[in-house]
Amino acid sequence: MALDDFSEQISALIGADGNNGLPTGTFDNVAGFPDGQPYTPEATSEARRRYRTVWISDVHLGTKGCNAAMLIDFLDHVDSETMYLVGDIIDGWRLKKKFYWPPAHNDIVWRILKRAKRGTRIVYIPGNHDEMFRQFTGLNFGGVEIRRAAFHDTADGRRLMVLHGDEFDTIMLAHRWLAFVGDTLYHALMGMNLSVNWVRQRLGLSYWSLSKMAKHKVKNAVEFISRFEELVARAASERGVDGVVCGHIHTAEIREINGVAYYNDGDWVEGCTALVEHFDGRMEVLHWADIIAQRQAAEADLETASALQPQAA
Repeated sequence: MALDDFSEQISALIGADGNNGLPTGTFDNVAGFPDGQPYTPEATSEARRRYRTVWISDVHLGTKGCNAAMLIDFLDHVDSETMYLVGDIIDGWRLKKKFYWPPAHNDIVWRILKRAKRGTRIVYIPGNHDEMFRQFTGLNFGGVEIRRAAFHDTADGRRLMVLHGDEFDTIMLAHRWLAFVGDTLYHALMGMNLSVNWVRQRLGLSYWSLSKMAKHKVKNAVEFISRFEELVARAASERGVDGVVCGHIHTAEIREINGVAYYNDGDWVEGCTALVEHFDGRMEVLHWADIIAQRQAAEADLETASALQPQAA
């Protein structure tokens, strides 16, 4: 599927009839999802990390909080046989209020569809922010399978349930209006986060998440995360699986809860993390900001070593 075709389908799915809350023609402003090369050229590095499976979620395309540059770097340095998009990839809530779709967000869509074209199995499980896609469960768009939930068999024989996780968010279930208020406050905090990291970048410092720090300092937020994790693990246990992979709460985690393996792949707004399965079934959370910092430090060391080498006569 060409990216301009994808643009037309997004317009049809989200804004064409108004049933999903976005104004008609919302995505007409997207600059055609160019069918050629992306705005940011795809990196051609041979040192690509290879995994059996990758899970990412909570990208929130269509918002300023989306850390698109870091996700593009991740997609250009990581390959896998299967990739799960575990919800909130596109933020329909924010797009209802204000249209925002820079070229870098096109580039992410381009890379995902390109990955599917190259043979990677892509499974998309919509979340609450992109719930307008849930009505198309069972369909396939450009090699991207849309599922309400999925089951994944690991290389070491374990069965994992994969879902976004908003089904277990008590605020979403009982007080949906409060979830929208919280979303507004959260995006205000993310605006502060952008300003803080702009200053840090000018000072030569690495990425740091203000919102992530605040979340871990607030007692109620910590209690909510713990309760959410327990509810998801219990649901997995009741379904007789060995573990569960989810997103939604923007908190990457690997832990065992009452005999159930709980995995959360985090997000690409605050933590910039992905969950990966190695070819032996081992699971790991990649903190991509740290990986970029390590790579840049290694490159700086090479440049320094090269500069210290005696020049040939």
